[in-house]
Amino acid sequence: MFGLGMQELIIILVIVLVLFGAKRLPELAGGIGKAIKNFKKSMSEPDEIDVTPKKPIEEDKEKKEKTGQEK
Repeated sequence: MFGLGMQELIIILVIVLVLFGAKRLPELAGGIGKAIKNFKKSMSEPDEIDVTPKKPIEEDKEKKEKTGQEK
């Protein structure tokens, strides 16, 4: 496991407890869990499709003719 033994993991856990405190530790773990869940969800969903309506070409031509901006 990345060359980490049980002693190293315990030392890391103690340092994390000292830095963040026992009360904030569940909040941090929950936030990390939600982030991982959202990442996995976004990777499994297909890309979103743009469904915004486009201006028809005919309307653009009519507007240009009315304003005198025809090419």
